[in-house]
Amino acid sequence: MSAAATQAPLRGVTNTRRVPRFPLSVRADVTVLRSGIPYSIPGRSVSMGERGLGLVLAGELRPGDAVGLEFRLPDVRGPFRLKAIVRYQALLHCGLEFVGLTSEQQTLIEHWAHTKSAANPAAGSRAASGQSAALPRKTTDAAFMRPPVRKRRAQYLRGAAFRRSLVIALVGTLLLGGLGWWHWYHAWSELESQIPGSKPISQPPPATVPAEVMEGRVTHKLDPIYPEAARQANIQGVVALDVVIAPDGSVADVRPVSGPEALTPAAVDAVKWWRFQPYLVNGQAVEVKTRLAVDFRTD
Repeated sequence: MSAAATQAPLRGVTNTRRVPRFPLSVRADVTVLRSGIPYSIPGRSVSMGERGLGLVLAGELRPGDAVGLEFRLPDVRGPFRLKAIVRYQALLHCGLEFVGLTSEQQTLIEHWAHTKSAANPAAGSRAASGQSAALPRKTTDAAFMRPPVRKRRAQYLRGAAFRRSLVIALVGTLLLGGLGWWHWYHAWSELESQIPGSKPISQPPPATVPAEVMEGRVTHKLDPIYPEAARQANIQGVVALDVVIAPDGSVADVRPVSGPEALTPAAVDAVKWWRFQPYLVNGQAVEVKTRLAVDFRTD
């Protein structure tokens, strides 16, 4: 079985390198893990360069969050599904830096940027002199989609005032309710000591469910990206995967069973993002084992 697609290192190792960014308005979906559960946040891009994407999201992220990103580039076949790091977040504005791009993804993004640069030579000349193509002032890649200094200062002051108010409220609550809580805690501990211990609820064993049943419970499905090398070589076929689905409907594990080696990594990467309705046994959601098939056809 072939290994996953080779990860190409990002070009440029410092944040001082200026690169052009170009306006881009497309739908972009961001997936982030919260307590081990994936959440999908819809958004729309504002601008993009070779190293990152600026967008407006219908939700909050934190700088340093590792996220999954899906979007489409104009005139490029198929969606992009890749990983990114949140470098900046203010209100609904967010700046993401691409990480772990495959060679194919990086080539397509660079081709798109070079095409935009050729169509607008002034953007490339401004980037080379240290000026952003999208903004009239100098910016760096680390400050991707960062608001002006005055706006950031106002946001910081509002956040500081809120934190002070929160601390004052918490201190007052502790002082007023501390004595009552102490009495309540000891009374509750005494009551619990009189209750006989109960056995923990055992977790039901994983259920083996046919593929046709689980395919009917899919709530979110991503089609695989057909590897261009396999398409040109006319490699087709079905990739069979053993899949473990968690009680919440997310995919916990994917293992290839059979199929063309050139198509296996793309099938595994796609199925990892599928979501299912929880499978219930006696009214309780359980872990499910099933075998799914991903079909690749060039026609």
